[in-house]
Amino acid sequence: QVQLVESGGGLVQPGGSLRLSCAASGFIFGLYAMGWYRQAPGKQRELVASITSGSTRYADSVKGRFTISRDNAKNTVYLQMNSLKPEDTAVYYCNTRLRGDDYWGKGTLVTVSS
Repeated sequence: QVQLVESGGGLVQPGGSLRLSCAASGFIFGLYAMGWYRQAPGKQRELVASITSGSTRYADSVKGRFTISRDNAKNTVYLQMNSLKPEDTAVYYCNTRLRGDDYWGKGTLVTVSS
C-alpha cells in the first residue's frame, strides 16, 4: 500500500534552516507529482510546494526561501527551508495523488521560535 513518511522537523530559530524528507513506497514514485503541504494551528491546510518530473511550484509565501526536490532513485522528496520565519510554524505533510485519491503522511512538526 501507499506509504509516505516525513522526517526532519524540529525547533529552529528565526532565520534558520531545516530540510524535510518524505520517503515514499507502494507506488511507482517517479511517475507522480509530489507535494508538501502545511497546517498551522487554527488554519486550513495549504500547499507549500509541488514537483513533477519537470517543474516545481511554490506558494507565494515561501518563494525564494524554500526549495522542493526529488530523488527518484531513493523514492524521496525533500523540502529545503531557509530563512525560516515564525509564521512558517506548522505541521508539514507530504502528499501524492494517485488515480484521483489523495495520500498523506502523518506529518512532521516545524516550530520556528527564539
